[in-house]
Amino acid sequence: MSSIALARVYQQSFEAHPWTTLAITNGALSAFSDVVAQFTQRAICDPKGRDSHDRPPFDLTRTARFFAFGFSMGPVIGRWNVFLEKNFPLRAPSLTGRHGKGKVSLKALGKRVAADQILMAPAGLALFLGSMGIMEGRDGRHIQEKFRDLYKPLIITNWQVWPLVQLVNFRFMPLAYRVPFQSSCGVFWTLYLSLANSRENAQEDRRDQLRKTLDSQKA
Repeated sequence: MSSIALARVYQQSFEAHPWTTLAITNGALSAFSDVVAQFTQRAICDPKGRDSHDRPPFDLTRTARFFAFGFSMGPVIGRWNVFLEKNFPLRAPSLTGRHGKGKVSLKALGKRVAADQILMAPAGLALFLGSMGIMEGRDGRHIQEKFRDLYKPLIITNWQVWPLVQLVNFRFMPLAYRVPFQSSCGVFWTLYLSLANSRENAQEDRRDQLRKTLDSQKA
């Protein structure tokens, strides 16, 4: 019953304030993913659950950055879904101009998935890496290093996972629920991005320390 009530509240909120609803929903799920990622990192550093100086403290600012990114991307993804809905209808329109209830066009469904993975996925990943670098206070060189180290392996992994997810999403989910469905499935993807971004930041910090050491030796 609670899930039905929650769905009803979400539907009412979406009908009244669609973009705000998508922004808050996507932001909350992105933040949740980072919380899981941080606790995963802490568990890896201290697998027996004991206090350890090596275990990183919880970074609330890092979670806030993920909320901000998810919040800003929610309406963007929502408008993208509307664009796909209008340009690649799954069913032919009826005589009244509305989409009928006939057979689903697999060709149109394939075009939706292809457009999403060829256009939105690369752009979304670029926005993620760039915005995270900016919010972390990284300069241009560090952001370029982030792109160089992470973009190619992440987009390849994306193409191994998301086409099937989006196939289900575009085929079976109503328009209002596509962003929440994508965000819910994306909890594990965002967790993966959070861990990858954190490892890259640590690697950049080590490179910076090495540069400082070499510069001091030259001086």
